Amino acid sequence: MDIKNTLQSFSTMTLPARQEFMLHNGDWLLQEMLTHIGSPDAELRDKLIYRTFIDLLSDNLLSPEQLEYLFDTVIGDDFLYLNIGEESTDSVFTRSFSALLAASILAKDAELLILNDERLQVFFQKIGRYLLLEKDTRGHVHDKGWAHSIAHGADLAAVTIKHPKFDLQHTPLILHALKLVTWKDTVFVNDEEERLINIIEALLTRDYSEEALIEFIEQAFDKFEMHLVTQGYNEAFFSGRTCTLNLMKTLYFALKMNNLAPKLQNTIYGQVAKWLKLGA
Repeated sequence: MDIKNTLQSFSTMTLPARQEFMLHNGDWLLQEMLTHIGSPDAELRDKLIYRTFIDLLSDNLLSPEQLEYLFDTVIGDDFLYLNIGEESTDSVFTRSFSALLAASILAKDAELLILNDERLQVFFQKIGRYLLLEKDTRGHVHDKGWAHSIAHGADLAAVTIKHPKFDLQHTPLILHALKLVTWKDTVFVNDEEERLINIIEALLTRDYSEEALIEFIEQAFDKFEMHLVTQGYNEAFFSGRTCTLNLMKTLYFALKMNNLAPKLQNTIYGQVAKWLKLGA
């Protein structure tokens, strides 16, 4: 069976027909979808494979064993971390869409609670690594569609925090990654900031300490001073400064519009005003 034709056919099936198909061909289909999850063919990767994964999760067409297999596979070195550190290569599509699928599985497991506890805890301990190590910051890639690895990594982190088994003791590693994600020698242009601030909003829904988040904000701005002392006014400073300020302004307005964390709002406002030299 050809995977592309199969998925096109699957998308038109009724729910009973899908159930019948998965009963007889489910394992084959999942393996083929995993094999091609990072295809540079945007139609296959995004419109067919990813959408089918979402349909399978939404319609409860995966067995607990299949769900665990998918999760264990996509968070591994051959998927989420495949050739991580590379820039401008097609490996980003495997990493990025593995992050997106892992987030979807975790969101489903938040309802079902069937993933292995031990495996989840190992994953939770390393959740910050992806945003920290990912260097391919491209959004939309000509002729290949969306890579958007930073946005998808942000989605994964936010969904992870919301999982009922996530222990907030792992939060500092996520915040460390968030603090450095804006220093990747680029300025985000595809609304990555709107996805990254979901990490902070997810922490607030879990009643994470506002004081700890204020400390995170202060440390993020301390990096400006540190960079100037060690490297001066170079190109990396200006891209990091602009990207960080964009993130913080987005976070400030999100908090303000939702009437959240007033002390955190004040801290962000003060730091942004200082570095934009407002009123100077």
